[in-house]
Amino acid sequence: MRPFYDRAQFVDRVLRTVTVNLMEGGLLVVAVLFVFLGSFQGGLLVALAIPLSMLFAFIGMYYLGISGNLMSLGAIDFGLIVDGSVVMMENILRKRSENPDTPILELASQGGREVARPVFFAVLIITLVYLPILELTGTEGKMFRPMAITVIFALLGSLIGAMTVVPVLASLLFRRKPRGAQKEHETWLVRRTRKRYAQALQWTMAHRGASVFLALMVLAVTVFLGRRLGTEFVPELDEGDIVINALRLPSISMSESVASSLMIERVLKQFPEVALVVSRTGSPEVATDLMGIELSDIFVILKPRNHWTSTKTKEELIAKMQDRLAHEIPGVGLSFTQPIEMRFNELVAGVRSDVGVKVFGDDLDVLKVKADQVVRVLSSIPGAADVKAEQVAGLPMARIVVDRSEIARYGINAAQVLATVEVIRAGRRVGTIYEGRRRFDLIARFTDAVSKDLESLSKIPVGGNNGRQIVPLGQLAKLEYATGPAQISRERIQRRIVVEANVRGRDLGGFVREARAKVARELKFDPGYYLEWGGQFENLERASSRLMLVVPLTLALIFSLLYFAFQSVRVALIIFLNIPFAATGGVFALALRGMPFSISAAVGFIALFGVAVLNGVVLLSYVCAIQESGKPADDAAYEGAQVRYRPVMLTALVASLGFIPMALSRGMGAEVQRPLATVVIGGLITSTVMTLLVLPAIYGRFGKNSKETGTPTNSV
Repeated sequence: MRPFYDRAQFVDRVLRTVTVNLMEGGLLVVAVLFVFLGSFQGGLLVALAIPLSMLFAFIGMYYLGISGNLMSLGAIDFGLIVDGSVVMMENILRKRSENPDTPILELASQGGREVARPVFFAVLIITLVYLPILELTGTEGKMFRPMAITVIFALLGSLIGAMTVVPVLASLLFRRKPRGAQKEHETWLVRRTRKRYAQALQWTMAHRGASVFLALMVLAVTVFLGRRLGTEFVPELDEGDIVINALRLPSISMSESVASSLMIERVLKQFPEVALVVSRTGSPEVATDLMGIELSDIFVILKPRNHWTSTKTKEELIAKMQDRLAHEIPGVGLSFTQPIEMRFNELVAGVRSDVGVKVFGDDLDVLKVKADQVVRVLSSIPGAADVKAEQVAGLPMARIVVDRSEIARYGINAAQVLATVEVIRAGRRVGTIYEGRRRFDLIARFTDAVSKDLESLSKIPVGGNNGRQIVPLGQLAKLEYATGPAQISRERIQRRIVVEANVRGRDLGGFVREARAKVARELKFDPGYYLEWGGQFENLERASSRLMLVVPLTLALIFSLLYFAFQSVRVALIIFLNIPFAATGGVFALALRGMPFSISAAVGFIALFGVAVLNGVVLLSYVCAIQESGKPADDAAYEGAQVRYRPVMLTALVASLGFIPMALSRGMGAEVQRPLATVVIGGLITSTVMTLLVLPAIYGRFGKNSKETGTPTNSV
C-alpha cells in the first residue's frame, strides 16, 4: 500500500510557517525594545511578558480544548502582547532617570501607579475589541473564534504581568543608580527623532485647522478607496497540490471512463513539476462521496516549489495543464481546485467550486434550459473559470411500459408483470438457504447480457393464472430505449440544478455582484422557477452582516469605558477619533498591495482599533494629569505629547514590527495571515501620526474645560 495524499504534511508545513513568523516577530520586538528603551535589563524584562502571556494563553487553550493551528496561533502578535509592559517599564525608567537619588522601590511604585489606570483600561479595551469575533457563527465562527479566544487569554496574561511582575522585577533589577549616559534616559535614535517630532508638533498646534482638514481629506480618500476594494471570505490557501474534477457524458461506460482518466494521468505526468497522479472514479462501497462513473477526482501531487523548472507560479502551471488537456483529450470537462478546498466547498456550500448558482423548479427540461443560460452568462464575465452545469439528463435506459389493454385481455395483472421486471435487474427473493444457524436469501436475477438486449427482454415469460398461462413480456408491455435523467437533485423538497464556477484573477465578491446583476438583467424566470446564489461568498455575507451588528455595539462599549476612565465626553471623543483614522491606513495598505477585503482583514481592523485606542489613552491620560496641575490645555497637550512620545512610538513600533514577518511571509498558510498583518501595519502608521500630531492639537482646542479637571485621572 502506498499513500498518495497525506494531509499531515500540509499541516506540518503550515505550523512551520506559523512558528517561523512568531519567532521572527518576537526577535524584531525584542530588538526594538532594546533600541528604544536604551536598557538591556529593561528590554529583557519587557520581553519576559511574551512567555508569561503565551503560557497563560496555552493554559486557556488546553482547558477549552483549542488546538494549536493556523487560526488559533496565526493572529498572535508579540508586540501587541508587550504593549502594557512597555508603557509600565518606560515610565519607571523615566522616573529613574529624572530622580536618580530616589530609591528604586519608591520609583517603581510611583511609576507603576501613574500608568496603572491607563494601562488597565487600554489593555482591557484591546481585549474587548475581540469580542465581536466570538459572536461569529457558522464556518467563520469555527475558523476565527479559536483565534479570538487565544488572543484574549494572551492579553489577559499580559495585563496581569504588566500590573504585577514588571514593577516588582524592575525594583529588583535597577537597584544601582544610573550613571553617565544612563542619566540621559533616551537613546540617540529617540533623541534625534524627538527633535523632528517637536518641530512637527509645533506646526500642527499652530495650524490646527489645516491639520484637521488634511486628516479629513485622507479620510475621504480612504472612503473612496474602500468602496473600490474587492471582497472575499478568506484568502485562498495554497495547499501545494491540485485536484482536477473530470466530467464526462452520463452515458459513458466504466471502461471508457477509466481509459479517459488514464489518458489524463499520462498527460499530467509529462509536467516536470508533478510528482504523482492518482485518479478516483465513481463512488466507493461506503458512499461518503457520491459520484457517478462519469465523474473522476484526479489528485495531482506536486513537487516542492524549489524543484519547479518550467513554471514559476501555480496559476501558470494550471493554465498550461488546462491547455494541454483540452488539446489532447477533448470532450472532457475539467475543473481545477485543491484537496481541502474542494471538500470544504462541498461540505459548506454543497458545491465543489467557489460559486454555485442553484436553479429551482419542477420541470427538469426547463431547469436544464435555464441552467445552460446561466452558464452562458457566467462564462462571459471576466474571472470566470471552469463554468459547468450539473448533468441531469443523458443517461440511456431501457423503458418497460405495461400495456393495460393487453394484460387485461390475458387476465394478468400489472403486479405480475412488474415482478418479472424486478427480476431483470434488481433480483427477487425466491427462497432461503440454511447453513446451521445462518440463513441466506436466495435471489434470482437475469444476467447482464439479457438485461441489456431488448429482443431478449421481450422473450422473457410472464406467468399468470397461477402459472398455467405463460405470455412473453413483449406482448404485455412496450419495450424501448430512451434517455432519462442522470440524477434528480432536491433541496427543501424542490428539484434543483446547480451551476458551478471558479473565480481566478479577481475578487469573489466583485465577481458575484457583477454576475448577479447580469443574470437579473438578461434572464427571466416563469412563476415557480427561481435561483439562489451559494458558495463561499455566502459565508462572507453572513459574517459581514453579523459584524455590522456586533462591532457598533462593541465600539459603543469602548466609548463608555473611555468616558468612565476620563470622566469627560470630550476626551473620550478625541481618543475615539483614532479609530476611523487608524482604518485609513489599513485601507490604504490593502489597496497598495492589491488585496481584497476579507474576514482576515476584518480581524486585522479589530486588532488595529484596540492598539489605536491604547496609544490615545496613554497620551491623553498624561495630558489630563498635567492640565489638572493648573496648566492650560494647550501647554498640557504640548508637554504631555513630548513626554509620551517614546511610549507611544514604542507601542506602535512593537505592534507593527511583530506583524511584519506575517505580512511578508510566503510560506504555506501565510495567505490567511497576510491581510490581517497588512491592515495592522498600515493602520498603525496613520493612527500613530494621528495620536502624536493631530490629537494634541485637537485637545488644545477642545480638551477638558475647568469644570472637568477636578478628579485626577491617573490615580489608581
